[in-house]
Amino acid sequence: MLSKIMILGIGGFIGSNLRYWISLWAMVTFGNYIPFGTLIVNAIGSFILGLLTFYGIESIQIDPRIRLLIGTGMMGALTTFSTFSLETFNYLRDSDYSLALINIGLNVAVSLCAVWLGFMFAKAIA
Repeated sequence: MLSKIMILGIGGFIGSNLRYWISLWAMVTFGNYIPFGTLIVNAIGSFILGLLTFYGIESIQIDPRIRLLIGTGMMGALTTFSTFSLETFNYLRDSDYSLALINIGLNVAVSLCAVWLGFMFAKAIA
């Protein structure tokens, strides 16, 4: 158990640092009109998780500790959008288009509502 905690912690440390530095680089490079840093980390995270999933499950067996380090730790800290993308992709791959659309709609709608609720709550108690 302790070894899993350490693996996740190391992966999270790397992923959160990558997110910060990539986002900073994108802001300096492209400006902050559109949050390109978020777009870039979401794309990178989704690509890496797709690659890891294929190689880790369908092609060769990758050590579960490596999958935990990279897939859950690093990509979890870099972006949870990669997990959302993989889950939606799996629905599409299984030709379950209705579940894919429901997953997309619920994630976007609930997340936007949650941001609004958090904003309104903070405004109310401020």
